[in-house]
Amino acid sequence: MDSLTQIVLGAACGEAVLGKKIGNKALLFGAIGGTIPDLDVFVGSWFYGNEIDAMLFHRGFMHSILFSLLGAFLIGWIVHKLYNTGKRLHTTTLKGWVLLIFWSLFTHPILDCFTPYGTQLFAPFSNYRVALNNIAVVDPIYTIPFLMCMIVLMFFNRTSKTRLLWLKLGIGISSIYMLFTFGNKIYMDSLFKKSLIIKGIDFNRYYAQPTIFNNVLWYGVAETEDLYYVAYYSLLDKESRFIDFKTLTKERAITADEFGRLKKLAWFSNDYYSIYKIGENEYQYNDLRYPLTNGEDSKSSVFRFLLYEENNELNMKPFGRNEDNISDAINALWERLKGK
Repeated sequence: MDSLTQIVLGAACGEAVLGKKIGNKALLFGAIGGTIPDLDVFVGSWFYGNEIDAMLFHRGFMHSILFSLLGAFLIGWIVHKLYNTGKRLHTTTLKGWVLLIFWSLFTHPILDCFTPYGTQLFAPFSNYRVALNNIAVVDPIYTIPFLMCMIVLMFFNRTSKTRLLWLKLGIGISSIYMLFTFGNKIYMDSLFKKSLIIKGIDFNRYYAQPTIFNNVLWYGVAETEDLYYVAYYSLLDKESRFIDFKTLTKERAITADEFGRLKKLAWFSNDYYSIYKIGENEYQYNDLRYPLTNGEDSKSSVFRFLLYEENNELNMKPFGRNEDNISDAINALWERLKGK
């Protein structure tokens, strides 16, 4: 999920493990630990000269169970050595720091697994991306109450029972909401399948996911031999079915037989993608797991890359400002969320 959410969750882990011993400093160290896995965005750019390889490094090894274990012992040992000096000598233990770092690291990829982007939890032994698709990568209803509870507890003494109460409240509210999104996911998948059958669409596979910032408006994608079908459903709709169906041609301007890295991109998108030729040796890659920015333009996409040929290999231009008006797209989703 987004960085703020990971910081809040990491801070909660720090508080749960060492809050009674070191107070608000536990929140700080937990927040730092919860941020570390996302540093793979920068590490990937250092390791790889190709932008595609660098992007695919994100939510890879540094989001795995193995990294959480190794990082917990290494970082925990370093922090313990640096902290356990002077007046702070013997106030904490190595075990305490290892546990704080482990939980702040480990809960980060676990939370990411609930999003459509997914994460390679079992890297480097498997590149399988765990993506449960039950919550958006940014969801204020999950984050804001959790954040407020963490802020409030900071004003209480580290040994106060009230401080512990606010910690439990923050974790409890966010966990209950997460359970709601799981139930909503099961309902939406069932409803989307039913809607496809009613429309007479002979699909090979399908899935549904929440749109950004909420768990009310959902976006569904279904694949046939030659086409993709996309549609929306809001919990506020009058009818219990996905509507606004749009048909997208399965465009393949280039193939994995021509460029090996395209196979990696297809894996990244779970094979929900289209590629359009837009210039001499330039192509637009649309990740169809995410909505269109313009419902009237099948080539628009919230998540798209500009690819180009370089020395007979495929590369990607760094992310820049999307030419589409994202604010208009978000406003359109907000209007659609209100129901039809």
